[in-house]
Amino acid sequence: MLKINQQPFSEALNNAYANLHAAEAELLQRNLEIEKLEPLVKNEVVSPYQLKTAEATKKVAEAKLNQAKAMVSSAKINMGYTTIKAPVNGYIGRFPKKQGSIISPADVEPLTSLSDVHEVHVYFALGEKGFFRFKEKSSAANAEALPAVSLLLADGKIYPEKGKIDMIAGQFNSNTGTITLRATFSNSQGILRSGNTGKIQLDIPHENVILVPQQATVEVQDKIFVFVVDKDNVVARQPIEVTGKSGDNYLVKKGLLHGNRIVYKGFDYLVDGTVIQPEKMKKTIAKK
Repeated sequence: MLKINQQPFSEALNNAYANLHAAEAELLQRNLEIEKLEPLVKNEVVSPYQLKTAEATKKVAEAKLNQAKAMVSSAKINMGYTTIKAPVNGYIGRFPKKQGSIISPADVEPLTSLSDVHEVHVYFALGEKGFFRFKEKSSAANAEALPAVSLLLADGKIYPEKGKIDMIAGQFNSNTGTITLRATFSNSQGILRSGNTGKIQLDIPHENVILVPQQATVEVQDKIFVFVVDKDNVVARQPIEVTGKSGDNYLVKKGLLHGNRIVYKGFDYLVDGTVIQPEKMKKTIAKK
């Protein structure tokens, strides 16, 4: 909570109250005047004109009273602005102003910044092929029906809570060829902060694909290859078609068959036709 100098606003409020009390006293006086004239007019001691004049003066006093009440309300509002409270819970930034600094509505720099992080919006982009594949696999007609997503943090750990895609941009970016999506994550433990980076992981079902470690592949001129080992331990470079990623693995749709052997490491100087002495890994490539 921040406070600015209240003295001029406090004096303005006191002045408004004084005007209110004066208006109340004036209205009371006008009522007494009418009460005095009513029996005199009834007994024809004074003319009715004087009573009508007194009643008109009373209406003026009532208007002044309402105006005084409005001035009090306005002064209270201005007084309330001297106490600055955070509208939400969150993380507050630095304070560029010190106690006693002069501030003005014309100041460009704010007093401070406040980040409401009970929910965090994560923006990410998909290419055209990836987006159409995601929509096809998820079978969702709108953002609300899309499956939950995961967030891979900068330290390599998966954020413990799932996120929900709640916004999809209306068009693709013509410069990048991508479309922007937004996922919202609950941040009840306060792990995430504004400005964090990470990677979104989409849960897309894939059928008839083979998991191949990215470490076991070679990329040449936008094509991905693996070294396949035949029954005679002869290696041959084989192009593969990658349809996606799962962790550190490629999802291979074409180019390999279940049961094929590939070189996992040590292929930097291999050429087609080389005979090797392979060592079987403990973890084998599994069909998903």
